[in-house]
Amino acid sequence: MGRFPGPSSPGYKLVCASRLHSETEPKHPGDLYQRIIDTCRKKWSSCHVAVNLISVVDDDESVREALCGLLRSVGFAVKAFASAEEFLASDQLGSADCLVLDVRMPGMGGIKLRRQLVANHYQIPVILITAHEEEGMRARALSDGLGAVLIKPFSEEAILNAIHTALSS
Repeated sequence: MGRFPGPSSPGYKLVCASRLHSETEPKHPGDLYQRIIDTCRKKWSSCHVAVNLISVVDDDESVREALCGLLRSVGFAVKAFASAEEFLASDQLGSADCLVLDVRMPGMGGIKLRRQLVANHYQIPVILITAHEEEGMRARALSDGLGAVLIKPFSEEAILNAIHTALSS
């Protein structure tokens, strides 16, 4: 599968569009998109994803939209939030089955949000995503009990595997 471009990647939308029209791929964008969906559906059975709500918290609108589209295409229910504060004020706090959190956001970041959830006794699996890998961050996060830490750009398969693992544990 392709790489999931991060917000700092030059030509973010061009990368996605160019994949659709490469000489080795189908000439119709819908064919490639449908092939990706079919592959993901085969790999992640609908019995695992049909009823799960995934909340995506990222300040980058293009990342939120791309993740939500991918997750919906394989059968997840998805709710997106532009900030940790927006998520905390929502009615999704008690119903999310898994959180995908950006590490760096204006206001409260993903790590601080997770700590607040743990302090308030919410046991929601968390996957951190970041475009800025700091030395030791991944090891600290994983030892803190996070499901996964993915560095942007990451593949569609990487995020789906991380969510599947988080929901299975």
